[in-house]
Amino acid sequence: MSEKFKNLINGVWKEPDGGKYNENRNPANNDDLIGLFPTSTEKDVNEAVAAAKTAFEKWRLVPAPKRGDVLKIVGDIMLERKDEIAFEMTREMGKVFAETKGDTQEGIDTAYYAASEGRRLFGINTPSELPNKMNLSFRVPIGVAGIISPWNFPMAIPTWKIFPALVTGNTVVFKPAELTPKTATTLVEIIDEAMKIVLGKDYIPGVINLVHGKGRVVGEAFLAHPDINLISFTGSTEVGKRINEAGGKMLKRISLELGGKNAQIVMPDADFDLAIDAVLWGAFGTTGQRCTATSRLILHKDIHDEFVEKLLVRVKNLKLGYGNDKGVDVGPCVSEAQRNTVESYVQIGINEDKSKLVAGGKIAKGPGLEKGWFYEPTIFTGVKPEHRLAKEEIFGPVLAVIKCEDLDDSIKILNNTEYGLSSSIFTKNVNDAFKAVRDIQAGITYINGATIGAEAHMPFGGVKGTGNGHREGGWTVYEFYTEWKAVYIDYSGKLQRAQIDNY
Repeated sequence: MSEKFKNLINGVWKEPDGGKYNENRNPANNDDLIGLFPTSTEKDVNEAVAAAKTAFEKWRLVPAPKRGDVLKIVGDIMLERKDEIAFEMTREMGKVFAETKGDTQEGIDTAYYAASEGRRLFGINTPSELPNKMNLSFRVPIGVAGIISPWNFPMAIPTWKIFPALVTGNTVVFKPAELTPKTATTLVEIIDEAMKIVLGKDYIPGVINLVHGKGRVVGEAFLAHPDINLISFTGSTEVGKRINEAGGKMLKRISLELGGKNAQIVMPDADFDLAIDAVLWGAFGTTGQRCTATSRLILHKDIHDEFVEKLLVRVKNLKLGYGNDKGVDVGPCVSEAQRNTVESYVQIGINEDKSKLVAGGKIAKGPGLEKGWFYEPTIFTGVKPEHRLAKEEIFGPVLAVIKCEDLDDSIKILNNTEYGLSSSIFTKNVNDAFKAVRDIQAGITYINGATIGAEAHMPFGGVKGTGNGHREGGWTVYEFYTEWKAVYIDYSGKLQRAQIDNY
């Protein structure tokens, strides 16, 4: 009998309303049933939001440094359990063990960063224009935060959202991705444990709530609920537009981190070996299932053929398999549906005029791959900037190679997409590097690095169709989770009218 997991609502682990569950299986071995997870209803969401709303009145009054202490303990527990968390995450979503350790470490880094921010929620004080008067400003929490996270970084991305929300004094209702519910459960268990350690007898139930379920039920309930004050979402552009539309009608604060169609440029003076290492990591790390994945490779015409030849040699040596096995470079797609999407885009690429399939292009076969959703690392050359392979997000191990004339042309090609998340250029020319930094339309640009590899203390997010202007990570995310409050203290003993009595 497989283990049944539960929701956490108001400090209690509870079965879902209606008693329905969904299977969670290992994408590298579909016979491996990880557990049964709640298929929650609107009633579950309503109960969780009510608990969070009640908890907010107490949690907002806990001193911010003490809220930070909770997250310090969360980081400590995650560090102690790092290998265990990573092993189970690989089993749940497929990427290799080294990557899930990195995913977990990013959560640890975010915990420690958020803990320190409990002592750095600075306001700004400025002189008054009137005598005997003081002007202050403070950041205050907003209320109940609805958190909706994706499956590809099932530990790191929820921590980007939940930890800043908590340390700034908000309470949380968390809906994780349906494909990675166990990692989410582990995270919430750790947060709840840390709450009890730090607060002791003053433990506040309902500060963190976990509601598993389908987006069209639980997610829609988030959008409709009047007591969810802000929503942070990472996922597809299509869903993000829906959230923005529905949430905007209720004046909810919305943060959207959406799709990407990221490119790596390689100029003739680049270090080829370094650039090849980067494109392999960027295109096929996490099986290409990252919003920052390198899905386009823009090569200067003078080096195109030589670079592709060397790249193909390296791609053929990538080992596919179960990510917890040693020596594996690339895991499976997260699900059969995701692999089908990849397969459909490969067929699109085959049918596009002048594009040429030069590596992969089929379901991976072989020992240990029979029961998983594996797909060969795939490369197309001859791709044109207007092709669908060059413009649409695939979220799989497919790389489109595009030839460019010069630096200006490469930047023009890179910018020719509705997205603007991550970007990269390999060059030893400092002038070209700075021109790329200036002219590339993206929230992130790497010089001589892959398009993946964001650090927890830096802003993360994009421009154009990649989001709505907010940022995850670093100091900038704390702006999203707080409101500014201006305070004027007049000790003159008389009514002073700004802009009137002083001019």
